[in-house]
Amino acid sequence: MVNPTMPTDPVEPPYAGHGTLGLIAAEVWDHLWPWSRAGFARQKAIQAAGLALAAGATVMWILAAMGRMDAGAIIGWWVSWSVFEVLVRLGSKPYVKEGPWWGRRYRKASLMDMVCYVGFKNLLIGASLFIALKSAGILVI
Repeated sequence: MVNPTMPTDPVEPPYAGHGTLGLIAAEVWDHLWPWSRAGFARQKAIQAAGLALAAGATVMWILAAMGRMDAGAIIGWWVSWSVFEVLVRLGSKPYVKEGPWWGRRYRKASLMDMVCYVGFKNLLIGASLFIALKSAGILVI
């Protein structure tokens, strides 16, 4: 039985027809860059604020790598970025994968789909960055 609250509209991302190497590169780009060309055209003010927030988050990670930022401040910036990324992705790339991670089926994302996707993705990225900084002896917790 189909859940009426779950969106089931199939969606094709712009890179769906590319070969294997192009698909892998596009997947990486899709996960790391939340904006699309159409999203920039529709949401100029939000996109400008997002670029400023992305630059701020990048500066925070650089300061952390230099040992000038504590973990709590970095986590705060990362959570702020994640909330903003949900809004950006809903306007720019409003789709999520359906089925296994290696599959190629996508569907229109609900707000909760996007919150879960962005939250989990950014948790993995943030944890990897923390582990790298901690392993290098740069971040003292």
